[in-house]
Amino acid sequence: MNGSWHEGTGRFARRAGGEPGSALMRLLLRLLVAALALWVAVQLVPGIDYDGHWAGLLGVALVFGVVNAVIRPILVVLTCPLVLLTLGLFIFILNAFMLWLTGSLSGALGLGFRVSGFWPALVGGLVVGVVSTALNLFVGKGAGTEGR
Repeated sequence: MNGSWHEGTGRFARRAGGEPGSALMRLLLRLLVAALALWVAVQLVPGIDYDGHWAGLLGVALVFGVVNAVIRPILVVLTCPLVLLTLGLFIFILNAFMLWLTGSLSGALGLGFRVSGFWPALVGGLVVGVVSTALNLFVGKGAGTEGR
């Protein structure tokens, strides 16, 4: 239950923050969605490779999430004129860069995920975006799709 009975008002009051662990569950679902989307890109896109156990892909998904949470917003602001000039198409280039950066950082961390060049990064970014969107629609708000 997400609240308690409030004697003063005679109402059921909802607690802020939801169920204990619900934030952790959303984080884990988002991590699994990202890992599955990256796995699909590895399977479909030549030039995106992963050499490791499936559990290691969760580490790659974590790197991908941190890159997208920290670096992507800064780049979106800095490249806003290009995004506007290209009517939003430059976002695909940013997505490709985020995937390439994930590959570079994952390689440096020994996670075995590699992106070999611009075209695999561009196509892989499209694949990861489509698969993530489809999976987020499937799992609903549990994956933390609020605000997107």
